[in-house]
Amino acid sequence: MAVRVTQNMLNSNMLRNLHNSMRNMDKLQDQLSSGSKIAKPSDDPVVAARGMFYRSSLMENDQYKRNVSEAQSWMDMTDGTMDEVGNVLKRIKELLVYSGDGAVSPEDLKTMGSEVQELKNHLGTLANQQINGKYIFAGTDTNKAPYDSTANGGNGDFVSTNNSPINLEVSQNVFVTSNINAQNIFNFPDNANNMFKVLDNIMTELNNGRGASQFISSLDQQYDKLLAERASLGASVNRVDLIAERLHSQEVNITGLMSKNEDADMAEVMTDLKTQESVHSAALGSGARIIQPTLLDFLR
Repeated sequence: MAVRVTQNMLNSNMLRNLHNSMRNMDKLQDQLSSGSKIAKPSDDPVVAARGMFYRSSLMENDQYKRNVSEAQSWMDMTDGTMDEVGNVLKRIKELLVYSGDGAVSPEDLKTMGSEVQELKNHLGTLANQQINGKYIFAGTDTNKAPYDSTANGGNGDFVSTNNSPINLEVSQNVFVTSNINAQNIFNFPDNANNMFKVLDNIMTELNNGRGASQFISSLDQQYDKLLAERASLGASVNRVDLIAERLHSQEVNITGLMSKNEDADMAEVMTDLKTQESVHSAALGSGARIIQPTLLDFLR
Protein backbone atom coordinates (compact mmCIF):
# COMPACT_ATOMS: atom_id res chain seq x y z
CA MET A 1 0.00 0.00 0.00
CA ALA A 2 1.34 3.42 -0.96
CA VAL A 3 2.17 5.84 1.85
CA ARG A 4 1.28 9.46 1.44
CA VAL A 5 4.30 11.71 2.01
CA THR A 6 3.41 14.96 3.69
CA GLN A 7 5.31 18.19 4.08
CA ASN A 8 5.72 17.54 7.81
CA MET A 9 7.35 14.20 7.05
CA LEU A 10 9.81 15.88 4.71
CA ASN A 11 10.58 18.55 7.30
CA SER A 12 11.06 15.98 10.09
CA ASN A 13 13.38 13.81 8.00
CA MET A 14 15.40 16.85 7.00
CA LEU A 15 15.83 17.97 10.62
CA ARG A 16 16.76 14.46 11.76
CA ASN A 17 19.41 14.17 9.05
CA LEU A 18 20.77 17.61 9.91
CA HIS A 19 20.97 16.65 13.59
CA ASN A 20 22.82 13.43 12.72
CA SER A 21 25.23 15.38 10.54
CA MET A 22 25.86 17.91 13.31
CA ARG A 23 26.33 15.09 15.83
CA ASN A 24 28.96 13.48 13.61
CA MET A 25 30.75 16.80 13.19
CA ASP A 26 30.65 17.36 16.96
CA LYS A 27 32.19 13.93 17.56
CA LEU A 28 34.96 14.59 15.04
CA GLN A 29 35.64 18.01 16.52
CA ASP A 30 35.92 16.43 20.00
CA GLN A 31 38.44 13.93 18.67
CA LEU A 32 40.38 16.71 16.98
CA SER A 33 40.50 18.91 20.10
CA SER A 34 41.17 16.12 22.64
CA GLY A 35 43.34 13.89 20.47
CA SER A 36 41.45 10.85 21.78
CA LYS A 37 39.24 8.41 19.91
CA ILE A 38 36.62 8.28 22.66
CA ALA A 39 35.24 10.69 25.23
CA LYS A 40 33.29 8.16 27.28
CA PRO A 41 33.24 4.35 27.53
CA SER A 42 30.00 4.04 25.56
CA ASP A 43 31.72 5.50 22.49
CA ASP A 44 33.73 2.28 22.13
CA PRO A 45 33.59 -0.23 25.02
CA VAL A 46 36.45 -2.32 23.59
CA VAL A 47 38.82 0.67 23.43
CA ALA A 48 37.73 1.74 26.93
CA ALA A 49 38.35 -1.74 28.39
CA ARG A 50 41.79 -1.97 26.81
CA GLY A 51 42.61 1.53 28.07
CA MET A 52 41.75 0.52 31.62
CA PHE A 53 44.00 -2.54 31.32
CA TYR A 54 46.93 -0.48 29.99
CA ARG A 55 46.53 2.13 32.73
CA SER A 56 46.42 -0.58 35.37
CA SER A 57 49.59 -2.07 33.91
CA LEU A 58 51.30 1.32 34.02
CA MET A 59 50.33 1.81 37.67
CA GLU A 60 51.75 -1.60 38.56
CA ASN A 61 54.91 -0.84 36.61
CA ASP A 62 55.31 2.48 38.44
CA GLN A 63 55.02 0.71 41.81
CA TYR A 64 57.61 -1.87 40.75
CA LYS A 65 59.92 0.98 39.72
CA ARG A 66 59.49 2.58 43.14
CA ASN A 67 60.34 -0.75 44.79
CA VAL A 68 63.43 -1.08 42.61
CA SER A 69 64.48 2.45 43.50
CA GLU A 70 64.12 1.67 47.20
CA ALA A 71 66.12 -1.55 46.82
CA GLN A 72 68.85 0.34 44.95
CA SER A 73 69.00 2.95 47.71
CA TRP A 74 69.39 0.26 50.38
CA MET A 75 72.03 -1.56 48.38
CA ASP A 76 74.01 1.59 47.60
CA MET A 77 73.98 2.60 51.25
CA THR A 78 74.94 -0.91 52.33
CA ASP A 79 77.79 -1.13 49.83
CA GLY A 80 79.17 2.27 50.84
CA THR A 81 79.00 1.35 54.52
CA MET A 82 80.69 -2.02 53.95
CA ASP A 83 83.45 -0.25 52.04
CA GLU A 84 84.02 2.01 55.03
CA VAL A 85 84.03 -0.99 57.39
CA GLY A 86 86.71 -2.57 55.19
CA ASN A 87 88.82 0.59 55.41
CA VAL A 88 88.58 0.53 59.22
CA LEU A 89 89.63 -3.12 59.35
CA LYS A 90 92.59 -2.42 57.08
CA ARG A 91 93.72 0.40 59.35
CA ILE A 92 93.45 -1.87 62.40
CA LYS A 93 95.51 -4.51 60.61
CA GLU A 94 98.21 -1.90 59.92
CA LEU A 95 98.31 -1.16 63.63
CA LEU A 96 98.55 -4.87 64.47
CA VAL A 97 101.46 -5.34 62.09
CA TYR A 98 103.18 -2.30 63.54
CA SER A 99 102.57 -3.51 67.10
CA GLY A 100 104.59 -6.64 66.32
CA ASP A 101 107.74 -4.54 65.92
CA GLY A 102 109.86 -5.12 68.98
CA ALA A 103 111.17 -1.56 68.82
CA VAL A 104 107.74 -0.08 69.58
CA SER A 105 107.52 1.24 73.15
CA PRO A 106 104.70 0.35 75.55
CA GLU A 107 103.53 3.96 75.42
CA ASP A 108 103.17 3.73 71.64
CA LEU A 109 101.24 0.50 72.02
CA LYS A 110 98.84 2.19 74.44
CA THR A 111 98.39 4.99 71.92
CA MET A 112 97.53 2.36 69.33
CA GLY A 113 95.02 0.93 71.79
CA SER A 114 93.34 4.33 72.01
CA GLU A 115 93.14 4.53 68.24
CA VAL A 116 91.66 1.04 68.04
CA GLN A 117 89.06 2.15 70.60
CA GLU A 118 88.05 5.06 68.38
CA LEU A 119 87.96 2.80 65.34
CA LYS A 120 85.73 0.37 67.22
CA ASN A 121 83.38 3.22 68.13
CA HIS A 122 83.26 4.16 64.47
CA LEU A 123 82.45 0.56 63.53
CA GLY A 124 79.56 0.72 65.99
CA THR A 125 78.32 3.84 64.24
CA LEU A 126 78.57 2.08 60.88
CA ALA A 127 76.71 -0.96 62.26
CA ASN A 128 73.88 1.42 63.18
CA GLN A 129 73.76 3.01 59.73
CA GLN A 130 70.25 4.12 58.77
CA ILE A 131 68.35 5.00 55.63
CA ASN A 132 65.05 6.83 55.93
CA GLY A 133 65.14 6.15 59.66
CA LYS A 134 65.58 2.39 59.24
CA TYR A 135 68.61 0.40 60.38
CA ILE A 136 70.07 -1.42 57.39
CA PHE A 137 71.97 -4.08 59.39
CA ALA A 138 69.14 -5.13 61.70
CA GLY A 139 67.31 -7.58 59.47
CA THR A 140 63.57 -6.96 59.65
CA ASP A 141 63.93 -5.21 63.05
CA THR A 142 64.59 -1.97 61.22
CA ASN A 143 63.46 0.16 64.17
CA LYS A 144 65.94 -1.35 66.65
CA ALA A 145 69.63 -0.40 66.73
CA PRO A 146 71.72 -3.55 66.14
CA TYR A 147 74.77 -2.13 67.95
CA ASP A 148 74.47 -1.22 71.62
CA SER A 149 77.31 0.83 73.08
CA THR A 150 76.25 -0.12 76.62
CA ALA A 151 76.29 -3.89 76.01
CA ASN A 152 79.11 -6.23 77.06
CA GLY A 153 79.77 -4.41 80.30
CA GLY A 154 79.77 -1.00 78.64
CA ASN A 155 82.31 -2.00 76.00
CA GLY A 156 79.70 -2.09 73.23
CA ASP A 157 78.61 -5.06 71.15
CA PHE A 158 76.46 -6.11 68.21
CA VAL A 159 73.27 -7.27 69.93
CA SER A 160 70.97 -7.95 66.98
CA THR A 161 70.34 -11.60 66.08
CA ASN A 162 67.82 -10.91 63.29
CA ASN A 163 69.02 -12.29 59.96
CA SER A 164 65.67 -12.15 58.11
CA PRO A 165 65.74 -10.76 54.56
CA ILE A 166 63.73 -7.74 53.46
CA ASN A 167 62.11 -8.74 50.17
CA LEU A 168 60.62 -6.28 47.70
CA GLU A 169 58.44 -7.28 44.75
CA VAL A 170 59.96 -5.80 41.60
CA SER A 171 57.80 -7.68 39.08
CA GLN A 172 54.87 -10.04 39.23
CA ASN A 173 55.91 -12.78 41.71
CA VAL A 174 59.55 -11.67 41.41
CA PHE A 175 61.22 -10.58 44.66
CA VAL A 176 64.68 -9.22 45.46
CA THR A 177 66.36 -8.95 48.85
CA SER A 178 67.36 -5.36 49.57
CA ASN A 179 69.42 -6.04 52.71
CA ILE A 180 72.27 -8.37 53.63
CA ASN A 181 72.71 -10.83 56.48
CA ALA A 182 74.63 -8.62 58.89
CA GLN A 183 75.24 -11.61 61.17
CA ASN A 184 77.85 -12.76 58.64
CA ILE A 185 79.76 -9.52 59.14
CA PHE A 186 79.36 -8.17 62.66
CA ASN A 187 78.54 -11.46 64.44
CA PHE A 188 80.93 -13.80 62.62
CA PRO A 189 81.55 -16.60 63.52
CA ASP A 190 79.36 -16.12 66.61
CA ASN A 191 78.59 -13.45 69.13
CA ALA A 192 81.30 -14.65 71.53
CA ASN A 193 83.99 -14.24 68.87
CA ASN A 194 82.58 -11.51 66.65
CA MET A 195 84.33 -8.49 65.21
CA PHE A 196 83.84 -6.32 68.29
CA LYS A 197 85.06 -9.02 70.70
CA VAL A 198 88.22 -9.38 68.60
CA LEU A 199 88.78 -5.63 68.88
CA ASP A 200 88.25 -5.80 72.64
CA ASN A 201 90.96 -8.46 72.88
CA ILE A 202 93.27 -6.36 70.73
CA MET A 203 92.72 -3.31 72.94
CA THR A 204 93.38 -5.33 76.08
CA GLU A 205 96.81 -6.34 74.79
CA LEU A 206 97.71 -2.90 73.48
CA ASN A 207 96.54 -1.06 76.61
CA ASN A 208 98.76 -3.38 78.66
CA GLY A 209 101.74 -2.40 76.52
CA ARG A 210 101.91 -5.70 74.63
CA GLY A 211 101.87 -6.35 70.91
CA ALA A 212 98.69 -7.74 69.32
CA SER A 213 99.98 -9.15 66.04
CA GLN A 214 98.64 -12.57 67.01
CA PHE A 215 95.14 -11.32 66.18
CA ILE A 216 95.99 -10.64 62.52
CA SER A 217 94.62 -14.00 61.38
CA SER A 218 91.33 -13.41 63.24
CA LEU A 219 91.03 -9.97 61.71
CA ASP A 220 91.77 -11.41 58.25
CA GLN A 221 88.90 -13.85 58.69
CA GLN A 222 86.59 -10.96 59.53
CA TYR A 223 87.78 -9.04 56.47
CA ASP A 224 87.41 -12.06 54.16
CA LYS A 225 83.84 -12.57 55.34
CA LEU A 226 83.14 -8.91 54.68
CA LEU A 227 84.47 -9.25 51.14
CA ALA A 228 82.33 -12.33 50.54
CA GLU A 229 79.17 -10.51 51.64
CA ARG A 230 80.08 -7.50 49.54
CA ALA A 231 80.58 -9.70 46.46
CA SER A 232 77.18 -11.26 47.04
CA LEU A 233 75.67 -7.79 47.35
CA GLY A 234 77.34 -6.77 44.09
CA ALA A 235 75.64 -9.63 42.26
CA SER A 236 72.28 -8.51 43.67
CA VAL A 237 72.96 -4.93 42.58
CA ASN A 238 73.62 -6.09 39.01
CA ARG A 239 70.35 -8.02 38.97
CA VAL A 240 68.36 -5.06 40.27
CA ASP A 241 69.94 -2.79 37.64
CA LEU A 242 68.84 -5.20 34.91
CA ILE A 243 65.32 -5.28 36.35
CA ALA A 244 65.25 -1.46 36.39
CA GLU A 245 66.16 -1.36 32.69
CA ARG A 246 63.47 -3.91 31.87
CA LEU A 247 60.83 -1.95 33.77
CA HIS A 248 61.78 1.21 31.88
CA SER A 249 61.45 -0.61 28.54
CA GLN A 250 58.16 -2.09 29.68
CA GLU A 251 56.83 1.36 30.53
CA VAL A 252 57.69 2.61 27.04
CA ASN A 253 55.99 -0.39 25.42
CA ILE A 254 52.81 -0.09 27.48
CA THR A 255 52.61 3.65 26.80
CA GLY A 256 52.97 2.97 23.07
CA LEU A 257 50.19 0.38 23.13
CA MET A 258 47.92 2.73 25.06
CA SER A 259 48.60 5.48 22.53
CA LYS A 260 47.74 3.22 19.60
CA ASN A 261 44.56 2.14 21.36
CA GLU A 262 43.25 5.57 22.38
CA ASP A 263 44.88 8.32 20.35
CA ALA A 264 43.04 9.55 17.30
CA ASP A 265 44.66 9.62 13.86
CA MET A 266 44.71 13.38 13.30
CA ALA A 267 45.06 13.21 9.52
CA GLU A 268 42.13 10.82 9.29
CA VAL A 269 39.98 12.87 11.68
CA MET A 270 40.60 16.11 9.77
CA THR A 271 39.76 14.42 6.48
CA ASP A 272 36.56 12.96 7.93
CA LEU A 273 35.63 16.35 9.38
CA LYS A 274 36.02 18.12 6.04
CA THR A 275 33.97 15.37 4.38
CA GLN A 276 31.25 15.71 7.02
CA GLU A 277 31.19 19.48 6.56
CA SER A 278 30.61 18.97 2.84
CA VAL A 279 27.81 16.51 3.58
CA HIS A 280 26.26 18.97 6.02
CA SER A 281 26.39 21.79 3.48
CA ALA A 282 24.73 19.54 0.90
CA ALA A 283 22.06 18.60 3.44
CA LEU A 284 21.35 22.26 4.15
CA GLY A 285 21.10 22.96 0.42
CA SER A 286 18.68 20.12 -0.21
CA GLY A 287 16.67 21.09 2.86
CA ALA A 288 16.19 24.59 1.52
CA ARG A 289 14.55 23.11 -1.58
CA ILE A 290 12.32 20.76 0.39
CA ILE A 291 10.76 23.46 2.61
CA GLN A 292 7.39 24.46 1.11
CA PRO A 293 7.34 28.00 -0.32
CA THR A 294 5.30 30.49 1.62
CA LEU A 295 2.60 32.85 0.27
CA LEU A 296 5.21 35.63 0.06
CA ASP A 297 7.29 33.51 -2.35
CA PHE A 298 4.27 33.28 -4.70
CA LEU A 299 3.60 37.02 -4.42
CA ARG A 300 7.12 37.77 -5.68
